[in-house]
Amino acid sequence: MRIIFMGTPDFAVPCLQKLIDTGYTVCGVFTQPDKPKGRGYTLVPPPVKELALQHGLTVYQPETLRKTEVQQQIKDLRPDLIVVVAYGKLLPKEVLEIPPMGCVNVHGSLLPKYRGAAPIQQTVLNGDTVAGVTTMFMGEGLDTGDMLLKAETPVGENETSGELFERLCRLGADLLAETIEALEKGTVTPVPQNEEEASYAGMLGKKDSPIDWNKTAQQVHNQVRGLSPWPVASTTYHGKQLKIHRTLVCPEERGVPGSMREKAGRFFVCCGSGAVELVTVQYEGGKKMPAADFFRGHPFLENENLLTQ
Repeated sequence: MRIIFMGTPDFAVPCLQKLIDTGYTVCGVFTQPDKPKGRGYTLVPPPVKELALQHGLTVYQPETLRKTEVQQQIKDLRPDLIVVVAYGKLLPKEVLEIPPMGCVNVHGSLLPKYRGAAPIQQTVLNGDTVAGVTTMFMGEGLDTGDMLLKAETPVGENETSGELFERLCRLGADLLAETIEALEKGTVTPVPQNEEEASYAGMLGKKDSPIDWNKTAQQVHNQVRGLSPWPVASTTYHGKQLKIHRTLVCPEERGVPGSMREKAGRFFVCCGSGAVELVTVQYEGGKKMPAADFFRGHPFLENENLLTQ
């Protein structure tokens, strides 16, 4: 079977590696153009490109798939199947119709829940106890195609979206291999998504970082987990930004929302209900460190409240 792979970030890498390890003919790899990074604006290749070049695969980096010459390039590769994993671009109808076996996508949620760009983060932000991946045939809409297979996994109570991301990308790779085998054997039946159950997980940004200490401890904890490793939940402390990388829920601690307290070398912030223990923090311009180390150098006053800063 000839397969074109389309993907860009780290999440897509295990899927491409799985296709290589399984022995499929990856006749072309499409990924986003290199992007400038760092102070010197050095062009950095996407993770998928790096893996593809390591295995001698041909890489294509078009700005768009809507140009006729790009679509002809895809036709000339004669793919039986196109696999898409976090590519970052919608496939136009002209591309979707090229491979005889269709275009299969690996998505980081249990569809139709959490369509869109940030399904894994949204899973954690919402405090879901179960996450998963779905393979589906691609349609012209955003993550709207018929579903093929799903795989579930429990979410740890203190697991961050970054940690869940690492598990789901490997789970997705295994599910992709299972899906392709089922398509070859004709043992999988596509299932339409229930539009009434659909929800959207939009792109996250720094606007989502500030913590509202009036929320419950569990909500604050989910925000910290869901925004790790980026954009990271934050609060203001002594006039500067304090990023909160890790917390623990402490329902037995109670007090005025935003008020801070210390007990036996542990540091807590009270919420609308319960409190969270600050475990790992990062002060503006500084490095990530244990909260106990930070507050030894930046002590707070009695009855100090983060909501008033």
